Amino acid sequence: MPYHATAQRPGWAALPAAVRDTLSARLGADVVEARSTGAGFTRGFAAVLRTADGGKAFVKAAAHAEQPHLVDWYAREAAILARLPAGLPVPRLRWTLWQDGWYALCLEPVDGRPPRLPWRPAELDATLAGYADVAAALTDPPADLVAVGLPHLADLARDDILWWGEVAAGREPVPPLPVPVAGRLADLVALESRLPGYAAAAPGLTHGDLRGDNVLIDSAGSAWFCDWTWLCHGPAWFDLAGLLIAGYASGLDVDARFAAHPAAADAPPDALDVTLAALAGYHLTAAASAPPTASPHLPAHRRWTGEQALAWLAHRQSWT
Repeated sequence: MPYHATAQRPGWAALPAAVRDTLSARLGADVVEARSTGAGFTRGFAAVLRTADGGKAFVKAAAHAEQPHLVDWYAREAAILARLPAGLPVPRLRWTLWQDGWYALCLEPVDGRPPRLPWRPAELDATLAGYADVAAALTDPPADLVAVGLPHLADLARDDILWWGEVAAGREPVPPLPVPVAGRLADLVALESRLPGYAAAAPGLTHGDLRGDNVLIDSAGSAWFCDWTWLCHGPAWFDLAGLLIAGYASGLDVDARFAAHPAAADAPPDALDVTLAALAGYHLTAAASAPPTASPHLPAHRRWTGEQALAWLAHRQSWT
């Protein structure tokens, strides 16, 4: 999945003139270049803006009339970014804006790019090192961040992530499954069903949506973590497993990397298998459709992610 080219976004010229003028005013000079980001799976405006005085900023924006859910996501991300602990490799919020039915948030720009796929070992290890710092900081999060009203992964799992039980009950069609897994539906149901209990017992917060297109590698080779809309109460090892799925597809030793990572130090022995089962079911069932406000590349991303998660799980379980 080419993370640098998954998005379909409006350009700078597609924003209303009044919105462009107000953004330029807030930035302190006219915008002379808008470099749209190709990563991500939404259709919102997202670009690095360069101004006539040499300044730069990263701006995301959406129209409430056309994409109210995206406006809600951006506003939630802004509230979270304003309260994250200092010193983390996270783009910092500068300001937000309402103008003529459009909502925008302005972030400090990061001079970076999505990680290359297949994952290069150095880039994956840099990402894992950066995530260790993020996970440690979120183990005991600041009170004002928790006060935003963050969801719990246990509830999200029951409401939206766990799908093998629905498939087994005949309420969802069986997604295409490879031969070694085709007869393992009961095992998949049993594995994913443990996620809510594991998640509820874990302290701290987790990113909730950690994957390659939400990571930037800067010129020094360090990783930055983006798109914080889905921060939730839950274990850091959940995101660690999700991040490593592409590492498995890249032929790297992801089992050893998971086991050695600080975020997995207190994970239940089968936490990785439980997460892989849940994410495989979620992505494979969701791949059957995509909302019209999403990138047309989203189903392919979901299908590929689900297949890789299932292949990694089958390998770990010796399903042959």
